[in-house]
Amino acid sequence: MEYGQGMENEIIKKILKLEKEQKVRLCDELNQYNKDKVHLKQLAFHKSNKRNRWVFGGNRSGKTECGAVETVWLARGIHPYKENRPSVSGWVVSLTREVQRDVAQAKVLKYLAPRFIEEIVMVSGKKGAPEYGVIDHIVVRNALGGLSKIGFKSCDQGREKFQGASLDFVWFDEEPPEDIYAECRMRVFDRCGMIFGTMTPLKGLTWVYDEIELNVRNNPEVWTIHMEWKDNPYLDQNEIEAMLSVTSESEQESRRFGKFTVGEGLVYPEFNPDIHVIEPFTVPTDWQSNISIDPGLRNPTSCHFYAVDYDGNIYVVGEHYEAGKTIDHHVEKIFQLADRLGWKRDGKGRLHALIDSASNQRTLAGEKSVAELFYVKGILVNTSVNKDLYTGIQRIKSLFCQKPPRIYIFKNCVNMISELKSYWWGRDDRPKKVDDHAMDDLRYFVMSLPDPALKPKPSPTVIETDKEKLIRYNRRNQWMKN
Repeated sequence: MEYGQGMENEIIKKILKLEKEQKVRLCDELNQYNKDKVHLKQLAFHKSNKRNRWVFGGNRSGKTECGAVETVWLARGIHPYKENRPSVSGWVVSLTREVQRDVAQAKVLKYLAPRFIEEIVMVSGKKGAPEYGVIDHIVVRNALGGLSKIGFKSCDQGREKFQGASLDFVWFDEEPPEDIYAECRMRVFDRCGMIFGTMTPLKGLTWVYDEIELNVRNNPEVWTIHMEWKDNPYLDQNEIEAMLSVTSESEQESRRFGKFTVGEGLVYPEFNPDIHVIEPFTVPTDWQSNISIDPGLRNPTSCHFYAVDYDGNIYVVGEHYEAGKTIDHHVEKIFQLADRLGWKRDGKGRLHALIDSASNQRTLAGEKSVAELFYVKGILVNTSVNKDLYTGIQRIKSLFCQKPPRIYIFKNCVNMISELKSYWWGRDDRPKKVDDHAMDDLRYFVMSLPDPALKPKPSPTVIETDKEKLIRYNRRNQWMKN
């Protein structure tokens, strides 16, 4: 009994030791940044006393790190370069809830040790594992004795969700729409609060260029700095080379150096018809991957057939694109196209496809939803598509600019080619909702993260066949002897 009790005590001691080490490690993330990891341009950002600070940085330049640390320092009341308050309230603003979860929220949790968290309120997910869900706000224990609040917002909520609050700070992780920026400026007005933004200027000469970059000399409250890859001494050279391999020369000004570029406003300037548009060929059955549909009533229904080869390269191999037609008409045309392509079906002769999740809404088509109508007509649609606009666009851009490219489009897919040439950014920080139906179904497919085709097993050689026969023969004789 004593031996068992002793073993139990040892186990408890080990658990307590591990918990202590975990707390120390989490707490040290912030200390390590301040002592060892902060680089000179990040330090300049933290030391600036201007109320409107912006970091224009390339990817992996360290811009998001300094935004997250600034947020935690303010909330904890431990900012080494500013006057601290016992209780502050601020927002972290991301482009979408998904981006919030994966980027800004993750960075805040990295630097905010759990023992300083009084409460977490979730939008989705569990409090016990906030990194896997979406946080509404965190109540933080302030070192000066009070409580602070870090709220999380996303631009896709719309301007109305940014009204009414009185704040000490707002951190924009990436470029917000102008109306949301204007609303947030009002939120910090009465408390003489601050705004800071960390972004990669991918959209050309937008309102940020006019309002912030060009106005820095005329507005005493505005401060800016540009960060590039070499400013981050902790960025591995192999990672730099990997990023260069997937970044076009036209994008390096923004993605590497954090500079604003004139551009043409095209979402996909990387698309080159001379490189990415190819002659149709017979696609092996092994390559056939999925069909993707963006349904429309008055607008066109866009449907494309996608293949993926053994190396993971994507091919757009067939197109149905028509407006003002019934579901029955679209289904008939899609099956006809599948027949021409020799497209695989399941055991009941049905096709499988991705489709916009909005097709679940019954208001689109009377008693049955669009998805249900496709389903009963023999096209089994999957509505669980990832519609993250910004991540999807970046993945497609990467496919186009890699050398060699990772995506090719058959030249008979004329509507997709036309949309790629005329897909423009709008003033509201999103692409213009004009002629974008093929762009949507392309994004649904790319965001499904399709696997490369499985290579067929090679046929056995004559020697291998004879060897297998001999093994079977010996086994049979051994069995008969026994």
